[in-house]
Amino acid sequence: MQNGMDRLREALRKAACVSVLTGAGISAESGVPTFRGADGLWENYNVMELATPEAFENDPELVWRFYNWRRSLISRLTFNAAHKALAELETRIPRFTLITQNVDGLHAKAGSRNILEIHGNLWKVRCVECSMIVLDHSPDMGHLPRCSRCGGFLRPHVVWFGESLDPDILQKSLDASRSCEVMITIGTSAIVQPAASLAMEARRSGALTAEINLERTGHSEFMDLVLLGKAGETVPGLLEGWS
Repeated sequence: MQNGMDRLREALRKAACVSVLTGAGISAESGVPTFRGADGLWENYNVMELATPEAFENDPELVWRFYNWRRSLISRLTFNAAHKALAELETRIPRFTLITQNVDGLHAKAGSRNILEIHGNLWKVRCVECSMIVLDHSPDMGHLPRCSRCGGFLRPHVVWFGESLDPDILQKSLDASRSCEVMITIGTSAIVQPAASLAMEARRSGALTAEINLERTGHSEFMDLVLLGKAGETVPGLLEGWS
């Protein structure tokens, strides 16, 4: 009888369309804070209260200090073996979509191309006045960065608590989940909606669903396959024996 890894490898080799959803767990292995549990505070501030439009309106300098800290930290980190394996997997499958809840840009750094960043991108900034979006990899954007076009305040181009996802990116994520033959979730707690429901959409549409995580989640019982372990050790194994 095949084990879970063998079944998943075989399904991937046969598939023409694969979707993958990644969460904080894959980036945690590169050193990116998850902001859960002990990581939930920054300079004694609750991160979930800083990452809100209300916090930015009340104290934009404080919010930018937090995001400049994140930029500086992540600029010194790099992708891990799981990020790299997913980039390689993309080259072997005709239609491959990587949906990520992470904003750190490590998937792109590893070489992934077809990425849907449902929570935005830490390295992009958006003007609150004219909505212009700019990619800027500076590790420090300064106290209150301004738009070069209109002079308005810039904010991180990320989805804060209480904000809606970009409807276009959400629809593309749903389409990718509903059309794939294999759906893999990696390092996600299956708590944050609507990302948490994407694997269920895939399963309802007939896809094989697999979960790779350190521990079981609330969605594990609904997945076809559950592989427990570190992403950096487990995901590269999907490429083994691929001719």
